[in-house]
Amino acid sequence: MRISIVFKGPKEGLTLPVHYNHLVQAFIYRSLDATLASFYHERGFAYGKRRFKLFTFSRLLGKERKFNPEKREITFHGRVKLKISAVDDRLLESFATHLVREGQFRLGENLCEIEAVEVEMPVSAKGPLIVRALSPITIHSTLYTPEGKKKTYFYTPFESEFSAKIFENLMRKARALWGEEAELPPLNGAYIRPFRVSKKNEVIIGFKKLRESEEEGKYERSETPGKSRNFWIKGWTGLYELALPEPYFTLAYHAGLGARNSQGFGMIEVVK
Repeated sequence: MRISIVFKGPKEGLTLPVHYNHLVQAFIYRSLDATLASFYHERGFAYGKRRFKLFTFSRLLGKERKFNPEKREITFHGRVKLKISAVDDRLLESFATHLVREGQFRLGENLCEIEAVEVEMPVSAKGPLIVRALSPITIHSTLYTPEGKKKTYFYTPFESEFSAKIFENLMRKARALWGEEAELPPLNGAYIRPFRVSKKNEVIIGFKKLRESEEEGKYERSETPGKSRNFWIKGWTGLYELALPEPYFTLAYHAGLGARNSQGFGMIEVVK
């Protein structure tokens, strides 16, 4: 299931830090039923030691926006759209119900007014498709230096590992959702290739970890003393040619491609 919310910020504009993903994620959790929010934040869907949230969201989509390089802020004027998708319909039903009931919400320090909540029509895979990354696609490996220190390596769409790692991740999501004993078809012939991707599509986003506060149902960024609040994630937007059999395409479409989906990475839409 996938929904879009259309909203407006304050009259003077909706001003956010350039790296605003954590604010959108916190807003989503705050808008869920408390039990559901706790399940997704603390547990999710498990496969071995890994846990997947199986939802994702787009970047904020607005025609009128202005970047302030000195303050590292972005200001949106007029209507803004946010797309959210999830494997579990309950998440989006809870989210949409809350928004319709309240009619407004806070995003950072901004009070926003809801104008519309729209349910998008489902799509299905019919051969290779051209898809657009509505939020950066990221996939990585943890490597070790000769000194034994951990190092995160983010793959580019121009490396063969990019596709291979994305499909390994997708298979783990499938096992987390349907169980290790489920009979799943092989990913024979599956691929993701850059269709219109260049260096300008590379995105580096600073993310602040989310924690649940002592006040029930409140989610906010972590402010751990003595530690950096940010960790950095590299991803890629652009257009891709994607070939995925069912049920994997529907899973990727609703849960996101690659890693860090619930932090606002890997949401795609079909272009043609």
